[in-house]
Amino acid sequence: MDIIRVSHLAKNYGLIQAVNDVSFNVGQGEIFGILGPNGAGKTTTLECLEGLRKASSGHLEVLGLNLSTDAKIVKDKIGIQLQASTYFDNLTLFEILELFGKFYSRRTSPMDLLTAVGLEHKRNTTVAKLSGGQSQRFTIAATLVNDPELIFLDEPTTGLDPRARRSMWELILNLKGDKRTILLTTHYMEEAEILCDRVAIMDQGSIVALDSPRNLIKGLTTPYEIRVAFNQRIPSDQLNSLDSVLDVEDAEYPIFTLHCGDLTKSIPSIFALSRNRQATVTQLEVRSGNLEDVFLKLTGKYLENHVSGEE
Repeated sequence: MDIIRVSHLAKNYGLIQAVNDVSFNVGQGEIFGILGPNGAGKTTTLECLEGLRKASSGHLEVLGLNLSTDAKIVKDKIGIQLQASTYFDNLTLFEILELFGKFYSRRTSPMDLLTAVGLEHKRNTTVAKLSGGQSQRFTIAATLVNDPELIFLDEPTTGLDPRARRSMWELILNLKGDKRTILLTTHYMEEAEILCDRVAIMDQGSIVALDSPRNLIKGLTTPYEIRVAFNQRIPSDQLNSLDSVLDVEDAEYPIFTLHCGDLTKSIPSIFALSRNRQATVTQLEVRSGNLEDVFLKLTGKYLENHVSGEE
């Protein structure tokens, strides 16, 4: 069952086309990620689906409802975490959640929410006294105040240190375990690989690829990189002729970098070559392809991991 259906979504701001002919579906219980650099159109796409912005064209369905006619009903049923949130300075965490709950037809106990994100001991604390990681977790608690079936997370770990980021990943995976559907945006490659069942890679307002992270990586022409060194000179053309090796770099000699498509063929052939030449392999490192390699192949540029700006 599809929780979200997007067909030919476009969003223009005057002559600027922020989103261009975007289509995708999100299944029930799925974590679906939209991956891309700043300005790719990720946030604009989310805001159209959340009913916060009106699409210039296209058809959007959320929870089986048409956003163009049922946006108010949709907003009552979904949870939204924005890139930046502002709360009441003088209210405690418990009081904020209690207040937010009054805006919805269905609500969850504030203490249950704080316990779910590990902040029950902070119930009488204000947001200003929380650490960065705690603030992000509280934002998730606020997102869950109406017990939503569908959750939107817009770059949920931006600005967090590595430890806090991993804690947030665990929390998001727990939300999926509660049989919720999650649509998130991110510009962190590792985050998308760990969390998402499928990802849509966006660039300049369009989707340039959509599949599971694993399938996208497997689709690389050279999904593996082997760095190898020997105790004597091996001609690079002999390495280039090995099974499944597509090209060889020797700029860091005596270390060769081999790009290959199948490790089960390339690695045995490396050792067979070394035996034939009575050489010894002194170094062998293998790196699997990742989503950054996919993004670089599709767009010709690297995805920068820094705090995002407005899209």
